[in-house]
This record gives sequence, structure tokens and C-alpha cells, in this order.
Amino acid sequence: MFSKEELKQYKTDFWIAFKKRMQDKRSSNGRRINWLNYPSEIPYIFIRLDATAKEARFMIDIQPKDDGIRAIIWEQLYELKVVFESEMGTDGQWLENESSQQVPSFNRIVWVLEDVNFFQENDKQQIFDFFEDRLVKFDNFYQEFKDILIHLAS
Repeated sequence: MFSKEELKQYKTDFWIAFKKRMQDKRSSNGRRINWLNYPSEIPYIFIRLDATAKEARFMIDIQPKDDGIRAIIWEQLYELKVVFESEMGTDGQWLENESSQQVPSFNRIVWVLEDVNFFQENDKQQIFDFFEDRLVKFDNFYQEFKDILIHLAS
């Protein structure tokens, strides 16, 4: 097992390596992009990457404070679900009314890569491939449909 400091360093090294891998990859609109902090241009839509000892997850969290706005954004995404999942290449899990200690209520779309271990060096490439694939495919979708979502959010 890792000490607290070793774990912190391992996680830091992992994300630095992934950021380095993605640094020359541009958004589908041709612009440079910080893939680890994806700029959705909507303050309450977050792209999250997570890896554990069991799986890796690519998540889209919709978490405005106003439940009505969340419902409108969710409904629009759901109307685009067929196009969205076609672009992503696989179905996501659409989770409505989730909660956490930090956020009392949010909606989430998640894609999971199972049977990988964040702590196994030989799984790192597979996790990186998964994250890159999901991010690039999401970006392709988002660049095409973001104006609709931004308009609904304002």
C-alpha cells in the first residue's frame, strides 16, 4: 500500500502523464484545449475523469443549483441521446437525481471501463486510451451542439 504522500504523488504523476499525452491534441474546432479541465462554457456542467482500483470512469455532471435549469438541460441532452451515444460509440449510463456530500442534487452521464486498476502500471495505457477516446468523442459532439446547451443555460 501507499502512504498518504506516496498516493498523492502517484495520482499527481498519473494526471501529469495523461496531460502530457493530450497536450498536442486539439479540440475538433482546431483550438488548443485543457483536456483535464474541459471548458464546457457552462459553469455547472463538468467533465470528470476518475480511476480506481476497479475501473475508470468518464462522467458528465450537470449540477446547477436551480432544479428547473437542470431539468431543461437534461431534457435537451436526452433528446440528443441517440446522436450523442452514436458519437461516443457506446451507450452511457444516464443517472438522474444523484447526490454527494458536496452536491445535494445533480444528473450524471457516465461511461465505465471495467477491470482496470489505477494502481497497476500495466493498466495505465488502457486507462489513458479510454480517457482520450471518451474526451475526443465528447468534444466532437459538444462542439457541434454546445450552442444549444449554452443558450438553454443562459
